[in-house]
Amino acid sequence: MKKNLRNHLVYIFLLGIITFNFSASIPDEGMFPLSELNRAGLKKAGLKISEKDIYNPGEVGLVDALVQVSGCTGSFVSPSGLIITNHHCAFSAVQLASTTEFNYLKNGFVANALNQEIEAKGLTIRITDSYEDVSSEVLNAAAAVNDPIERINTINRKRSEIAQRAESSDPSIKAEVSEMFIGKSYVLFRYKTIEDVRLVYVPRQDIGEFGGETDNWVWPRHTGDFSFLRAYVAPDGSSAKYSKENVPYKPKKHLKINPAGVNENDFIFILGYPGRTFRHRPAQYIAYQQQFLLPYTADLYDFQNQQMLTAGKDDLATELALATRIKRNANVLKNYRGKLKGLHNIDLVTEKYKEDRELEQFIRSKTELNTKYGTLMNDIDQHYKAVFEVAKKELWFNNIYSSTSLLRVASAINSFKIAVLKQNGVKAQEEFFKLNIEEVKKHLDGIYASYNLTVDKAIAQKMLEDAYEFGGSNKLAFLTKQNFLSKDDTKQYINSIFDKSKLTNKETLFSSILKDVQSLKNYTDELLSLQKEINTEMLVFNEEQKRREGILNKLMGDYVAVKEKYQAKNFIPDANSTLRLTFGNIKGYSPVDATYMKPFTTLKGLVEKGNSGLPEFEYPESIKNAWLAKNFGAYAKKDLNDVPVNILYNLDTTGGNSGSPIMNANGELIGVNFDRSYDATINDFAWNENYSRSIGVDIRYVLWIADKIDNAQFILKEIGI
Repeated sequence: MKKNLRNHLVYIFLLGIITFNFSASIPDEGMFPLSELNRAGLKKAGLKISEKDIYNPGEVGLVDALVQVSGCTGSFVSPSGLIITNHHCAFSAVQLASTTEFNYLKNGFVANALNQEIEAKGLTIRITDSYEDVSSEVLNAAAAVNDPIERINTINRKRSEIAQRAESSDPSIKAEVSEMFIGKSYVLFRYKTIEDVRLVYVPRQDIGEFGGETDNWVWPRHTGDFSFLRAYVAPDGSSAKYSKENVPYKPKKHLKINPAGVNENDFIFILGYPGRTFRHRPAQYIAYQQQFLLPYTADLYDFQNQQMLTAGKDDLATELALATRIKRNANVLKNYRGKLKGLHNIDLVTEKYKEDRELEQFIRSKTELNTKYGTLMNDIDQHYKAVFEVAKKELWFNNIYSSTSLLRVASAINSFKIAVLKQNGVKAQEEFFKLNIEEVKKHLDGIYASYNLTVDKAIAQKMLEDAYEFGGSNKLAFLTKQNFLSKDDTKQYINSIFDKSKLTNKETLFSSILKDVQSLKNYTDELLSLQKEINTEMLVFNEEQKRREGILNKLMGDYVAVKEKYQAKNFIPDANSTLRLTFGNIKGYSPVDATYMKPFTTLKGLVEKGNSGLPEFEYPESIKNAWLAKNFGAYAKKDLNDVPVNILYNLDTTGGNSGSPIMNANGELIGVNFDRSYDATINDFAWNENYSRSIGVDIRYVLWIADKIDNAQFILKEIGI
């Protein structure tokens, strides 16, 4: 996180503008902001380098090798912008580059020279440049605002204003104000963005996805979940979109790879961009997850995947088009079911209610606190009672557009038509149409890229069937107007409006409805009308949700503040996609009675899984031949007499840590994080050293595959092996 900007701001920041005052045991839950590394106990835990070698304002450190790759993490491993991350993090770009003729998703991709590297469409690189506490400015702006909707609007406006001000003072950066504690603390992050990213080396699917969904979130694991990308910039070093004239980016720092790997109990740490955790929320929030969000979403995604898998079963083009969507759904639904299992196993809701009752007793025991926070716990309870009352409707609204591609198309067409009609006069409308039509088509291309009519129709039918059964406050007004007599009527309704709509075919839409401004103005159908009805009702609902968000923002600020007083310490902020460090050890565990899971898997285990005959455990024959011949090269682990494939450790990770570099005590890369064990999916709500385990690919397996299987020796040469 080297700053070539206002280092004095970071210096002040470290002196105490943000003073979380974290405490840590070894190992401890926690995704530490970089400003608090000196409080984390890293040296005591086993770190051999200085904390300043990791992060030191004004100087180059390991953090300068870290990047955010869309929703994942990656790290520079060469002076020429080479990045290592996960196979699943590059998956969407590989899918977009694949065709029925060049199926890189199945067969992998190896570029033996720079001019062979291909565009990684949809991927961008973001590098943290600096950060600064802006809590006072944000909260002061809303201090005198009592109306909940206006409060949250004021906070969001101020966050946007601060970010825009930062970008105006330095046009080379992108800025965001992140909420570290809801309603309590806000930090301005400045990022450098690289828009030209290219695929360099991606292993074939039966390596990068070995085990498929059967092994997803499971240990033992044998997955080569890695890929190599390269960042490119314009010849003058500025960020630029994909162009043949662009040159490899020169990072301030790249990580050294240690091919010797690690041993059991070795100290390790991870730098990365963890997504979101929710550990500082009250019991009712966890209850909402357990009763509503997790089961609903998992079941919906399961249904969607069944439809998409069926549609692509005998059609490779359809299979490729839907591959990324299927993978994302499968990952989420298994994660959510793991969370549900974990919530039930440790009965976290009951434990949280117990903690909150004790917190309430503490408030009442202190006159000053009782005066200020006496109604807090009851106010939180009343808030969530209102949330629970319309939970089904909220989840339906949250998923209807992401589930149904044609409703997103209808939304785009309706929005474009409204914008056109707002123009004053026919000539102005025609000019507006011509000015924006290509951007609209580009947006629609993105939707149609993962669209299938049969799938869309089946999912829309399910969504309306579900909504038909909603009662009470969850009942949807637009459905009531239709006077459906049964669930079957909803299915017939979807069939009818889809069959009559020209939106079901992109070519027809582009050549007729979007042919000219008059065609757009004249066209209407029942699908467009349905989207309008849904949107009208959703806007009213969202306004009420915004009011509740404003209430919750204030309540959660108070909740964290009083909880800090109760526990006599501050907390590590929940993960929010900002750069964090977590540390621990290579370590197995006992997930169930009489079972111990070792922290290393090997080629032997991979071959054994392959003997099952299941398609998800198919692997290249060259792996088996090399294993039988003991052709391990320099990558074997001596005590195993085999090449280690995956590793297990007790670090605190979550979504977004995918692709994070796993480093040893000397700050050398020894693996790439990609998953958690099934029991650790609950990490988002609670972390426990007994069951929280994360999974990474051992760097020795990465190097062995590159060397012995894929003949990607250029990678080894570039990274200095």
